[in-house]
Amino acid sequence: MTGDTDLSPARLRHARYAIAAVFCTHGAVTGSFATRIPWIQEHAQLSAGTLGLALAAPAVGAALAMPLAGRVNHRLGARTALRVLLSLWTLSLILPSLAPNLPTLCFVLFVYGATAGMSDVAMNALGVETENRLGRSIMSSLHGMWSVGALVGSAAGTVAAHTGADARLHHLLAALVLTAFGLLAVQGVLDLRADQEEAPPPHFALPPKSALLIGAVGFCAVFAEGASLDWSAVYLRDVLHTDAGLAAASTTAFALTMAVARLVGDRVVDRFGAVRTVRAGGVVATLGGLLVVGVRHPAGALAGFGLIGLGIAVVVPLAFAAAGRSGPAPAQAIAGVATITYTSGLIAPSAIGAVADATSLVVSFGLVTLLAFALIVGAAVLRTGTPVGQAGDDLGGETVKAGSPDLDEPAQNRP
Repeated sequence: MTGDTDLSPARLRHARYAIAAVFCTHGAVTGSFATRIPWIQEHAQLSAGTLGLALAAPAVGAALAMPLAGRVNHRLGARTALRVLLSLWTLSLILPSLAPNLPTLCFVLFVYGATAGMSDVAMNALGVETENRLGRSIMSSLHGMWSVGALVGSAAGTVAAHTGADARLHHLLAALVLTAFGLLAVQGVLDLRADQEEAPPPHFALPPKSALLIGAVGFCAVFAEGASLDWSAVYLRDVLHTDAGLAAASTTAFALTMAVARLVGDRVVDRFGAVRTVRAGGVVATLGGLLVVGVRHPAGALAGFGLIGLGIAVVVPLAFAAAGRSGPAPAQAIAGVATITYTSGLIAPSAIGAVADATSLVVSFGLVTLLAFALIVGAAVLRTGTPVGQAGDDLGGETVKAGSPDLDEPAQNRP
């Protein structure tokens, strides 16, 4: 392995804060974009149906581009690859508000999604490597920082929309600020490079079987997340007949419990291990789903959506961490898990709507409850068979530091 040789506690702490800032930057782009979707829809003169079609393009772009991230990491090294990919992602924020019609918007959102996906894989792979060297869980809090960034970006976008600011100007300024902040943050991350004799990964390759199983667990969590975020307010309004303000509070309850749980989740993982944490989360999310479908009262539904958010919060971060420890090509495995979870996020809202049209929203959230229960059953796949430190390569070729812990085990049981 070449690159960073300073693995002192102070250097590793600095690297952790730096990668956390990268996650925050990534989330802020998403939040900035989401708040101006109504402006973009009006500017491009789109109906609700055509807007839905355009909003599928980012997931398609991400799914197709993610497998390339490992090769970019191998060629450029982890820090340079992240610098390039994160900058492309932050600058791509400029594009959607410039699109004058549906074909152009679909194209720029495809590019937007592709840069999002590749930078997502690069930062998660480097997050896993930082976690390995620190010897304790950090992936949950990193994803919590992504949520913080999304909230900050959303807040700024809400202010811009409230003041009637042109989204083109808003997104130009936001992109420039976030690009500068991202470049500054990347300076502090670990600089890992593949050995010169290491063969580069293929341009496109199917993820290993272990990543498919881990991705299935992530699929369940992201499906529940997408369904709850997009349909919780509709559920309270249409099924429980609440007013708009109380209905919106369900989405807030869900998002806040997820963000808080992710920020504190590393302590739980360090104490109980990844498998026990996900099983307990599955129990909590299942209870939340049962409250939503079984208690026909707004208080029960609000509590239920909050419990779903609490239960699934750490699943995706732990899935990425498990993928990064599952074999000799962590970037490829992480890309596979990310592709599966992106796909889940794409199909969840429409699947919930289709089931609701055929039956009812109560039945739709019965499906969410079953997927939450599946986390209890499937948590064991997050227990990787090869301890970190014996897994071989990372980020397209770097050797994992010997003696790094297996985070499937509670901290007190690790060597």
